Amino acid sequence: MIVGIGVDLVDVARFETAITNTPKLKDRLFTEGEKNLNSYSLAARFAAKEALMKAVGQAQGLSFQEVQVVKDEFGKPSFELSGESSETVSKKGIATLHLSLSHDGNMAIAYVIAESS
Repeated sequence: MIVGIGVDLVDVARFETAITNTPKLKDRLFTEGEKNLNSYSLAARFAAKEALMKAVGQAQGLSFQEVQVVKDEFGKPSFELSGESSETVSKKGIATLHLSLSHDGNMAIAYVIAESS
C-alpha cells in the first residue's frame, strides 16, 4: 500500500550558484559517493532527498549524509539508507521506496513513492 508520495523540482542554475557561493554546502548535502557528480546529477539527487522527506512525511530523523542515491547496472536509481535515516523510514512502516529522477533544460526533478509491506 502507498503510504507517501514526494516530489521535488530543482533549478539547476540556481543550485549551482548556491553550491559555488557556499562551498561547504556540497559536504552537508552529499555523501562521498555523490560529491564528484556533475551539477545536473547533484541537483537531481538533492531533489530526491527532498522528495524522500516529503514521502516519509517528516525531515526529522533523516540526514542528507545517511541518504545516498545510487544506480544499478541498468541505470535505475534507488536509495541506500543508513543510520537513523534507515531507522526512521522503517519506523514509519515503509518497506519499499521507489525513485524516479529526470532532468531537462535547466530543471531536475525527483519523484518518490513510499510503500508499506
